[in-house]
Amino acid sequence: MSFLSEAFWVLLLGSLLGFELIGKVPPTLHTPLMSGANAISGITVLAALTLIIKAGDNLPLLLMGSVSLGFALFNVIGGFLVTDRMLAMFSRKTSRRKDFR
Repeated sequence: MSFLSEAFWVLLLGSLLGFELIGKVPPTLHTPLMSGANAISGITVLAALTLIIKAGDNLPLLLMGSVSLGFALFNVIGGFLVTDRMLAMFSRKTSRRKDFR
């Protein structure tokens, strides 16, 4: 089996497993699960930066590192925005004092 064929099977099986696992998560846990995924995307950002640094003059590696860095940053920023919105839903609203004169 060639390397490309093995990589395709890993991608396919990982996608099916991820779809099956995420489908079993109750809706109340989706946002906290996304918050935890931000840590994984942070590791992806570091890996992409390492790839860009180590690529040197290799253009395909630079391109792959740049694309992966863009996707990872998009995921991290989106995850933090959703987490912030979720936390705002659970925060207490400040009570407004009415001054009676």
